[in-house]
Amino acid sequence: MTPIRHNGSAGSDNDAVLDAVRDCVLAVGVRRTTLTDVARRAGVSRMTLYRRWPDVRSLVGDLMTREWIAVATGAMPERGPDMTARALLTKGLVDAVRDFVTHPLFRKILDVDPELLLPYVLDRRGASQEALLELLAGVLREGHADGSVRRAPVERQARSVLLIVQSFTLSLRTMTDEEDPELSAEAFLGELRGILERTLTP
Repeated sequence: MTPIRHNGSAGSDNDAVLDAVRDCVLAVGVRRTTLTDVARRAGVSRMTLYRRWPDVRSLVGDLMTREWIAVATGAMPERGPDMTARALLTKGLVDAVRDFVTHPLFRKILDVDPELLLPYVLDRRGASQEALLELLAGVLREGHADGSVRRAPVERQARSVLLIVQSFTLSLRTMTDEEDPELSAEAFLGELRGILERTLTP
């Protein structure tokens, strides 16, 4: 949920550094992670990192972008021959929320450094949000074409759907009570499925 930065280096090199950042953040949180720690774990010099990223927060921003896009796109099911766009989107979004709320990095940031997410909730959209809107818009257009999704201006519809899904992702744990089956995370995901079905059905 943060802007992608183009650092001019090979993707595999970036991935090695981002993997090191992820390990550091999972171990000690963002505020206690240093570029020295990341460089040591990644097997690169500090100057190599400084040439690409000015500080730890910019590194973590790129890490969040990579991880969040991977979760969202990975949750989308394979399109079966009889699966409508609405069915694909509803299942994919519910599964994505489930995967987000159990994702180790997402949980660590919510527990230790939640302020990192606030700009992308209150002030501006980030790169992963833009990528998700593009994905949503594409499937919604397919749904308009196959008749399974209520017709509406695609960009507005995509943003509205993302608002719904984002609220469940960020706040689900504040509403659940796992001792009560009717208030469990899975029960709320069932509600989310129903909300999406109702808002998307023509």
